[in-house]
Amino acid sequence: MVTRVNLIRHGETEGAETKRYKGHIDVPLSENGIKQITKLSNYLVQNGSKSLNGLNAVYCSDLSRAVKSAEIIAGPYGLKPVIIKALRERNFGVWEGMSFDEIKEKYPDTFNAWTENPLQFSPIEGESTIEVKDRALKAFNEITERHNSGNIAVVAHGGINRVILCELLGIPLENIFRIEQDFAALNVIELWEYPVVKHINYVV
Repeated sequence: MVTRVNLIRHGETEGAETKRYKGHIDVPLSENGIKQITKLSNYLVQNGSKSLNGLNAVYCSDLSRAVKSAEIIAGPYGLKPVIIKALRERNFGVWEGMSFDEIKEKYPDTFNAWTENPLQFSPIEGESTIEVKDRALKAFNEITERHNSGNIAVVAHGGINRVILCELLGIPLENIFRIEQDFAALNVIELWEYPVVKHINYVV
């Protein structure tokens, strides 16, 4: 039996026109973000879950942008999302709430080192990539162990999704930024004897 995991990034957030590291800051979905996730939800109902008789469970981060997205995804199936704090986005430390340009101006050397090798370097006073990987994979594995078949959704964040996908694909964590995760992106993973990634960063 196969388990299908629909790994989803939350929809667009308020203020997304300025790229900022939001991390643990609890920013709500924008109106456009709600539209994005609603469109994805409709797609899953019509296409993505038809052959597996719908979703069996929906899990999400505890941040409101993920919770709201998960509620929209879960709605057509009469499900209530299971909230898992370990799926929340990376803590970016002193960079949280700052725009990319602000960080480049105030912390140029540290920011450049981080973007060039996010495994070796970390945001100032924030989580390391290994710390994020450890908590995200522990949560992901605990979720998938509950389901030896069926169709589930996990609604998380760009950083969380990247480390999970790197692990499943055997990609070194130094290369996490080579995987894009747009707002409301869908990644489809089938868990057989080993994981098979069917789609990455699919946007409806």
